[in-house]
Amino acid sequence: MQQTVTPNLYHLTGHQLHITYATSGIDGKPSLTYQDTHAARSFRGDEIRSVECDLGTLVSVTLQMTPDLGSTTLSVLIPRMRVAQGTSATVHTDCVTALHRTAFAPQLLHGQLDSYTVTSCHGTAQAVVF
Repeated sequence: MQQTVTPNLYHLTGHQLHITYATSGIDGKPSLTYQDTHAARSFRGDEIRSVECDLGTLVSVTLQMTPDLGSTTLSVLIPRMRVAQGTSATVHTDCVTALHRTAFAPQLLHGQLDSYTVTSCHGTAQAVVF
């Protein structure tokens, strides 16, 4: 019987969104590639934030930072999984694109400062050797 392990490579797709996330690579650092209809971005190491929570692992990157206006972030929920080494499993999850409003004069802001777009994603998770 083959031993099961935690996947370290995820390929996800959802409504015009493509994400590849590796928990570590040859250099031991995580990587994430993001592509939508407007942009393609790659992130490595400290540019990727991950937090363990009750829902799994929340992996976040900053897609855009505009001084005095705000930022756009992407957060991917990575569910807890186990797969046999060298095999893949289907994964269904959500990605959240968040717009965070800021201002040079914060006292001018009022109301909700963050807005969210949730995209259902599916794809594969696998355990690979880098």
